[in-house]
Amino acid sequence: MTVEGRFFLRRGDFTLDVDFRLPARGITALFGPSGCGKTTLLRAIAGLEPQARGHLKVGQALWQDEQVFLPTHRRSLGYVFQEPSLFAHLDVRGNIEYGLRRLPKHARRQSLDRAVELLGLESLLPRKPHQLSGGESQRVAIARALAVNPALLLLDEPLAALDEGRKAEILPWLESLHRELAIPVLYVSHARDEVARLADHLLLLEAGRLRAAGAVDELFARLDLPLAHRPDAETIIDTRVAGHDAEYELSWLDFSGGRFILARNHLPKGTRVRLQVKANDVSITLTRQQGTSILNIFPAVVDALAEDDRAKVMVRLMLGDQPLLCRITRKSAADLALAPGKAVFAQVKSVALL
Repeated sequence: MTVEGRFFLRRGDFTLDVDFRLPARGITALFGPSGCGKTTLLRAIAGLEPQARGHLKVGQALWQDEQVFLPTHRRSLGYVFQEPSLFAHLDVRGNIEYGLRRLPKHARRQSLDRAVELLGLESLLPRKPHQLSGGESQRVAIARALAVNPALLLLDEPLAALDEGRKAEILPWLESLHRELAIPVLYVSHARDEVARLADHLLLLEAGRLRAAGAVDELFARLDLPLAHRPDAETIIDTRVAGHDAEYELSWLDFSGGRFILARNHLPKGTRVRLQVKANDVSITLTRQQGTSILNIFPAVVDALAEDDRAKVMVRLMLGDQPLLCRITRKSAADLALAPGKAVFAQVKSVALL
Protein backbone atom coordinates (compact mmCIF):
# COMPACT_ATOMS: atom_id res chain seq x y z
CA MET A 1 0.00 0.00 0.00
CA THR A 2 1.17 3.51 -0.81
CA VAL A 3 -0.32 6.91 -0.10
CA GLU A 4 -0.55 9.22 -3.11
CA GLY A 5 -1.67 12.80 -2.68
CA ARG A 6 -1.88 16.14 -4.43
CA PHE A 7 -3.28 19.27 -2.79
CA PHE A 8 -3.72 22.91 -3.68
CA LEU A 9 -4.99 25.49 -1.20
CA ARG A 10 -4.69 29.28 -1.27
CA ARG A 11 -5.31 31.14 1.98
CA GLY A 12 -4.46 34.85 2.05
CA ASP A 13 -0.83 35.24 0.99
CA PHE A 14 -0.05 31.56 1.66
CA THR A 15 -0.35 28.84 -1.01
CA LEU A 16 -0.05 25.11 -0.41
CA ASP A 17 0.82 23.28 -3.62
CA VAL A 18 2.23 19.77 -3.10
CA ASP A 19 2.31 16.43 -4.88
CA PHE A 20 3.63 13.49 -2.83
CA ARG A 21 3.87 9.74 -2.49
CA LEU A 22 4.47 7.92 0.84
CA PRO A 23 5.94 4.43 1.33
CA ALA A 24 3.69 1.56 2.38
CA ARG A 25 5.04 1.47 5.94
CA GLY A 26 7.49 3.22 8.22
CA ILE A 27 7.64 6.81 9.43
CA THR A 28 7.69 9.66 6.93
CA ALA A 29 8.67 13.00 8.45
CA LEU A 30 7.00 16.14 7.15
CA PHE A 31 9.79 18.59 7.90
CA GLY A 32 10.42 22.27 7.44
CA PRO A 33 10.45 25.65 9.20
CA SER A 34 7.45 27.07 11.01
CA GLY A 35 4.83 28.36 8.60
CA CYS A 36 5.88 26.19 5.66
CA GLY A 37 2.54 24.31 5.58
CA LYS A 38 3.23 21.09 7.49
CA THR A 39 0.10 21.13 9.65
CA THR A 40 -2.05 22.47 6.80
CA LEU A 41 -1.02 19.51 4.64
CA LEU A 42 -1.72 17.08 7.48
CA ARG A 43 -5.17 18.60 7.99
CA ALA A 44 -5.87 18.33 4.26
CA ILE A 45 -4.99 14.63 4.35
CA ALA A 46 -7.36 14.22 7.30
CA GLY A 47 -10.21 15.94 5.44
CA LEU A 48 -10.16 18.94 7.78
CA GLU A 49 -9.44 21.40 4.95
CA PRO A 50 -12.44 20.94 2.60
CA GLN A 51 -11.34 23.98 0.56
CA ALA A 52 -8.16 22.12 -0.43
CA ARG A 53 -8.52 20.85 -3.98
CA GLY A 54 -6.72 17.71 -5.01
CA HIS A 55 -6.44 13.96 -4.97
CA LEU A 56 -5.78 11.46 -2.17
CA LYS A 57 -5.57 7.70 -2.48
CA VAL A 58 -4.60 5.42 0.43
CA GLY A 59 -3.85 1.97 -0.89
CA GLN A 60 -6.79 1.12 -3.13
CA ALA A 61 -9.17 3.48 -1.30
CA LEU A 62 -9.91 6.81 -2.94
CA TRP A 63 -10.48 9.43 -0.26
CA GLN A 64 -10.62 12.54 -2.42
CA ASP A 65 -10.63 13.78 -6.00
CA GLU A 66 -12.71 16.14 -8.17
CA GLN A 67 -15.91 14.13 -7.55
CA VAL A 68 -15.19 12.37 -4.22
CA PHE A 69 -14.62 13.84 -0.77
CA LEU A 70 -14.78 11.49 2.20
CA PRO A 71 -15.44 13.38 5.44
CA THR A 72 -12.92 12.91 8.23
CA HIS A 73 -15.00 10.34 10.15
CA ARG A 74 -15.07 8.09 7.07
CA ARG A 75 -11.32 8.22 6.48
CA SER A 76 -9.48 5.29 8.03
CA LEU A 77 -6.97 7.34 9.95
CA GLY A 78 -5.71 8.11 13.42
CA TYR A 79 -4.78 11.71 14.25
CA VAL A 80 -2.65 12.81 17.21
CA PHE A 81 -2.30 16.53 17.92
CA GLN A 82 0.31 18.48 19.88
CA GLU A 83 -1.96 18.42 22.92
CA PRO A 84 -3.37 15.02 23.99
CA SER A 85 -6.91 16.43 24.53
CA LEU A 86 -8.03 13.49 26.66
CA PHE A 87 -11.53 13.36 28.11
CA ALA A 88 -11.16 14.37 31.75
CA HIS A 89 -14.23 12.39 32.94
CA LEU A 90 -12.94 9.10 31.44
CA ASP A 91 -10.11 6.91 32.68
CA VAL A 92 -7.34 5.79 30.35
CA ARG A 93 -9.29 2.73 29.23
CA GLY A 94 -12.36 4.84 28.49
CA ASN A 95 -10.32 7.32 26.47
CA ILE A 96 -8.78 4.58 24.34
CA GLU A 97 -12.15 2.86 23.86
CA TYR A 98 -13.82 6.08 22.75
CA GLY A 99 -13.32 5.52 19.03
CA LEU A 100 -13.79 1.77 19.01
CA ARG A 101 -17.43 1.96 18.00
CA ARG A 102 -16.11 2.59 14.48
CA LEU A 103 -14.90 -1.03 14.47
CA PRO A 104 -16.92 -4.26 14.27
CA LYS A 105 -17.61 -5.61 17.77
CA HIS A 106 -15.49 -8.74 17.24
CA ALA A 107 -12.41 -6.60 16.42
CA ARG A 108 -12.65 -4.10 19.27
CA ARG A 109 -11.02 -6.12 22.05
CA GLN A 110 -8.07 -7.20 19.93
CA SER A 111 -7.51 -3.64 18.69
CA LEU A 112 -7.65 -2.23 22.22
CA ASP A 113 -5.23 -4.83 23.59
CA ARG A 114 -2.79 -4.23 20.74
CA ALA A 115 -2.74 -0.45 21.26
CA VAL A 116 -2.29 -0.83 25.02
CA GLU A 117 0.57 -3.29 24.53
CA LEU A 118 2.38 -1.17 21.94
CA LEU A 119 2.34 1.93 24.17
CA GLY A 120 2.97 0.11 27.48
CA LEU A 121 -0.23 1.35 29.14
CA GLU A 122 -1.38 -1.73 31.04
CA SER A 123 -0.67 -0.25 34.48
CA LEU A 124 -2.24 3.11 33.57
CA LEU A 125 -5.70 1.90 32.44
CA PRO A 126 -7.58 2.82 35.67
CA ARG A 127 -6.06 6.32 35.95
CA LYS A 128 -7.75 9.58 35.07
CA PRO A 129 -5.97 12.13 32.82
CA HIS A 130 -5.06 14.40 35.75
CA GLN A 131 -3.05 11.51 37.22
CA LEU A 132 -0.82 11.21 34.14
CA SER A 133 2.44 12.90 33.19
CA GLY A 134 2.68 14.75 29.90
CA GLY A 135 4.46 11.85 28.26
CA GLU A 136 1.92 9.34 29.58
CA SER A 137 -0.96 11.48 28.33
CA GLN A 138 0.54 11.62 24.85
CA ARG A 139 1.03 7.84 24.85
CA VAL A 140 -2.66 7.46 25.66
CA ALA A 141 -3.57 9.82 22.81
CA ILE A 142 -1.48 7.75 20.39
CA ALA A 143 -3.05 4.51 21.67
CA ARG A 144 -6.52 6.04 21.17
CA ALA A 145 -5.61 6.84 17.55
CA LEU A 146 -4.23 3.34 16.96
CA ALA A 147 -7.16 1.55 18.58
CA VAL A 148 -9.41 2.31 15.59
CA ASN A 149 -7.07 0.19 13.45
CA PRO A 150 -6.31 3.02 10.98
CA ALA A 151 -4.84 2.63 7.50
CA LEU A 152 -2.80 5.80 8.11
CA LEU A 153 -1.51 7.41 11.31
CA LEU A 154 -0.97 11.19 11.46
CA LEU A 155 1.18 12.68 14.23
CA ASP A 156 1.25 16.49 14.41
CA GLU A 157 4.34 17.44 16.46
CA PRO A 158 3.40 15.05 19.31
CA LEU A 159 6.47 16.06 21.35
CA ALA A 160 6.23 19.84 20.88
CA ALA A 161 4.43 20.46 24.19
CA LEU A 162 6.79 18.25 26.24
CA ASP A 163 9.96 19.22 28.07
CA GLU A 164 13.20 17.36 27.36
CA GLY A 165 12.61 14.83 30.14
CA ARG A 166 9.14 13.92 28.86
CA LYS A 167 10.42 13.73 25.29
CA ALA A 168 13.07 11.23 26.41
CA GLU A 169 10.30 9.26 28.10
CA ILE A 170 8.11 8.94 25.01
CA LEU A 171 10.72 8.60 22.22
CA PRO A 172 11.38 4.88 22.91
CA TRP A 173 7.63 4.22 22.53
CA LEU A 174 7.59 6.04 19.21
CA GLU A 175 10.53 3.88 18.15
CA SER A 176 8.54 0.78 19.07
CA LEU A 177 5.73 1.98 16.79
CA HIS A 178 8.31 2.37 14.05
CA ARG A 179 9.35 -1.27 14.49
CA GLU A 180 5.92 -2.82 14.96
CA LEU A 181 3.38 -0.93 12.85
CA ALA A 182 2.67 -2.21 9.34
CA ILE A 183 0.99 1.05 8.26
CA PRO A 184 2.41 4.36 7.02
CA VAL A 185 2.94 7.05 9.66
CA LEU A 186 3.19 10.73 8.72
CA TYR A 187 5.07 12.63 11.43
CA VAL A 188 5.11 16.43 11.44
CA SER A 189 8.11 18.03 13.12
CA HIS A 190 10.50 20.95 12.89
CA ALA A 191 12.92 19.23 15.32
CA ARG A 192 15.84 17.83 13.39
CA ASP A 193 16.87 15.39 16.15
CA GLU A 194 13.43 13.76 16.20
CA VAL A 195 13.48 13.32 12.43
CA ALA A 196 17.00 11.86 12.49
CA ARG A 197 16.06 9.38 15.19
CA LEU A 198 12.62 8.26 14.04
CA ALA A 199 12.04 8.76 10.34
CA ASP A 200 12.84 6.59 7.32
CA HIS A 201 11.51 8.94 4.66
CA LEU A 202 11.39 12.71 4.45
CA LEU A 203 9.13 15.26 2.78
CA LEU A 204 10.91 18.62 2.95
CA LEU A 205 8.50 21.55 2.73
CA GLU A 206 9.43 25.13 1.97
CA ALA A 207 6.87 27.96 1.69
CA GLY A 208 4.00 25.59 0.95
CA ARG A 209 5.81 23.56 -1.69
CA LEU A 210 7.66 20.26 -1.67
CA ARG A 211 11.36 21.03 -1.96
CA ALA A 212 12.54 17.40 -1.88
CA ALA A 213 11.43 13.88 -0.97
CA GLY A 214 13.42 10.73 -0.28
CA ALA A 215 15.20 8.64 2.32
CA VAL A 216 16.25 10.60 5.41
CA ASP A 217 19.93 9.69 5.15
CA GLU A 218 20.04 10.76 1.49
CA LEU A 219 18.35 14.14 1.99
CA PHE A 220 20.39 15.07 5.07
CA ALA A 221 23.55 14.65 2.98
CA ARG A 222 22.48 16.53 -0.17
CA LEU A 223 24.54 19.67 -0.66
CA ASP A 224 21.79 21.36 -2.70
CA LEU A 225 19.42 21.35 0.28
CA PRO A 226 19.49 23.61 3.36
CA LEU A 227 19.71 20.60 5.72
CA ALA A 228 23.38 20.17 4.84
CA HIS A 229 24.22 23.80 5.63
CA ARG A 230 22.75 24.26 9.08
CA PRO A 231 25.19 24.73 11.99
CA ASP A 232 24.20 21.26 13.25
CA ALA A 233 24.46 19.54 9.85
CA GLU A 234 24.91 15.80 10.22
CA THR A 235 25.02 12.48 8.41
CA ILE A 236 22.72 9.61 9.34
CA ILE A 237 24.32 6.17 8.94
CA ASP A 238 22.54 2.84 9.30
CA THR A 239 24.73 0.15 10.83
CA ARG A 240 24.48 -3.28 12.43
CA VAL A 241 26.16 -4.42 15.62
CA ALA A 242 28.99 -6.76 14.58
CA GLY A 243 30.28 -7.60 18.05
CA HIS A 244 31.84 -6.23 21.21
CA ASP A 245 35.33 -5.84 22.66
CA ALA A 246 35.05 -6.94 26.31
CA GLU A 247 38.60 -5.88 27.20
CA TYR A 248 38.16 -2.23 26.20
CA GLU A 249 34.35 -2.01 26.54
CA LEU A 250 33.83 -1.14 22.89
CA SER A 251 31.29 -2.10 20.24
CA TRP A 252 31.83 -2.70 16.52
CA LEU A 253 29.17 -1.39 14.13
CA ASP A 254 29.43 -2.34 10.47
CA PHE A 255 28.14 -0.32 7.53
CA SER A 256 28.77 -0.33 3.78
CA GLY A 257 31.89 1.85 4.14
CA GLY A 258 33.60 -0.03 6.95
CA ARG A 259 33.32 -0.43 10.72
CA PHE A 260 32.72 2.12 13.48
CA ILE A 261 34.23 1.58 16.91
CA LEU A 262 32.51 3.28 19.83
CA ALA A 263 31.75 2.88 23.53
CA ARG A 264 30.02 -0.43 24.25
CA ASN A 265 26.26 -0.30 23.80
CA HIS A 266 25.36 -3.83 25.04
CA LEU A 267 23.00 -4.38 22.10
CA PRO A 268 22.78 -7.93 20.71
CA LYS A 269 24.85 -8.82 17.67
CA GLY A 270 22.93 -8.12 14.48
CA THR A 271 20.87 -5.26 15.94
CA ARG A 272 20.24 -2.43 13.52
CA VAL A 273 21.63 0.85 14.88
CA ARG A 274 21.37 4.35 13.46
CA LEU A 275 24.37 6.62 13.97
CA GLN A 276 24.61 10.39 13.85
CA VAL A 277 27.85 12.03 12.74
CA LYS A 278 28.07 15.81 12.94
CA ALA A 279 29.80 17.48 10.01
CA ASN A 280 31.86 19.52 12.48
CA ASP A 281 33.24 16.27 13.95
CA VAL A 282 34.81 15.05 10.70
CA SER A 283 38.24 16.04 9.41
CA ILE A 284 40.14 15.12 6.26
CA THR A 285 43.73 13.95 5.74
CA LEU A 286 45.55 12.94 2.58
CA THR A 287 47.31 10.00 4.27
CA ARG A 288 46.15 7.69 7.04
CA GLN A 289 47.30 9.16 10.34
CA GLN A 290 49.41 7.18 12.79
CA GLY A 291 49.78 7.84 16.50
CA THR A 292 46.31 9.34 16.92
CA SER A 293 43.58 8.78 19.50
CA ILE A 294 40.90 8.82 16.79
CA LEU A 295 39.59 5.27 16.29
CA ASN A 296 37.30 5.85 13.31
CA ILE A 297 39.36 6.57 10.19
CA PHE A 298 38.00 5.58 6.76
CA PRO A 299 39.30 5.73 3.19
CA ALA A 300 37.01 8.04 1.25
CA VAL A 301 36.58 9.85 -2.04
CA VAL A 302 35.57 13.49 -2.40
CA ASP A 303 32.19 13.56 -4.10
CA ALA A 304 31.35 17.29 -4.09
CA LEU A 305 32.08 20.59 -2.37
CA ALA A 306 29.77 23.51 -1.67
CA GLU A 307 30.39 26.90 -0.09
CA ASP A 308 29.01 26.93 3.45
CA ASP A 309 29.81 30.52 4.36
CA ARG A 310 32.58 32.97 3.51
CA ALA A 311 35.15 31.03 5.56
CA LYS A 312 34.00 27.41 5.27
CA VAL A 313 33.00 24.76 2.79
CA MET A 314 30.92 21.61 3.15
CA VAL A 315 32.55 18.54 1.66
CA ARG A 316 30.51 15.50 0.73
CA LEU A 317 32.65 12.38 0.99
CA MET A 318 31.75 8.87 -0.14
CA LEU A 319 32.72 5.92 2.05
CA GLY A 320 31.82 3.20 -0.43
CA ASP A 321 28.19 4.06 -1.18
CA GLN A 322 27.70 5.90 2.14
CA PRO A 323 27.85 9.72 2.02
CA LEU A 324 29.51 11.60 4.87
CA LEU A 325 29.45 15.38 5.39
CA CYS A 326 32.50 17.27 6.57
CA ARG A 327 32.72 21.01 7.31
CA ILE A 328 36.19 22.52 6.99
CA THR A 329 37.68 25.93 6.28
CA ARG A 330 38.13 27.15 2.72
CA LYS A 331 41.86 27.41 3.43
CA SER A 332 42.04 23.73 4.44
CA ALA A 333 40.19 22.72 1.28
CA ALA A 334 42.67 24.76 -0.78
CA ASP A 335 45.74 23.44 1.06
CA LEU A 336 44.56 19.85 0.49
CA ALA A 337 43.64 20.64 -3.14
CA LEU A 338 40.29 18.95 -2.63
CA ALA A 339 38.29 18.23 -5.77
CA PRO A 340 35.69 15.66 -6.81
CA GLY A 341 37.27 12.24 -7.27
CA LYS A 342 40.23 12.83 -4.96
CA ALA A 343 41.09 9.97 -2.57
CA VAL A 344 41.38 11.05 1.07
CA PHE A 345 40.86 9.74 4.60
CA ALA A 346 37.95 10.80 6.79
CA GLN A 347 38.61 11.06 10.53
CA VAL A 348 35.46 10.88 12.67
CA LYS A 349 36.11 12.36 16.09
CA SER A 350 32.68 11.74 17.63
CA VAL A 351 29.71 9.50 16.90
CA ALA A 352 26.29 9.49 18.55
CA LEU A 353 23.92 6.54 18.80
CA LEU A 354 20.37 7.49 17.85
